[in-house]
Amino acid sequence: MSKIEEVRKDMVAAMKAGDKERKATLSALLSALKNKAIDKRADLSAEEEIQVILKEIKQLKETIDTTPADRTDIFDECRQRLSVLEEYAPKMMDAEEIQSVIQTVLSDLGIEAPTAKDKGRIMKELMPKVKGKADGKLVSELVGSLFSR
Repeated sequence: MSKIEEVRKDMVAAMKAGDKERKATLSALLSALKNKAIDKRADLSAEEEIQVILKEIKQLKETIDTTPADRTDIFDECRQRLSVLEEYAPKMMDAEEIQSVIQTVLSDLGIEAPTAKDKGRIMKELMPKVKGKADGKLVSELVGSLFSR
């Protein structure tokens, strides 16, 4: 079952249950998925569906980060929407899993003592392996920490 079908089914269930907030969040996600499919003029692959979901999650996190502290209503709404969207996102890799992939990439490239000059090569090899499975910001921080040792 594609994510579009899954989201549509869950949205109908939320409507029947009278859960307006969940229905609204799923409706927005469904429209984002459909818009991406329309832009592509073809059905989305599973990877593309995940990218759309992760983009929606990233936008919500940015909204939370930029919202003034006194606007608790926006915080609450964004957190609620975030919890719904995270049900559809794949499990993200933690720092330890990312570190093991980084070590694999370093050994593949034959780099024993990485320097700042190597960061581009490392990231070029690493990102396709963790794309959609790890937060890019965290990956960059972990690779950057190799040089400060």
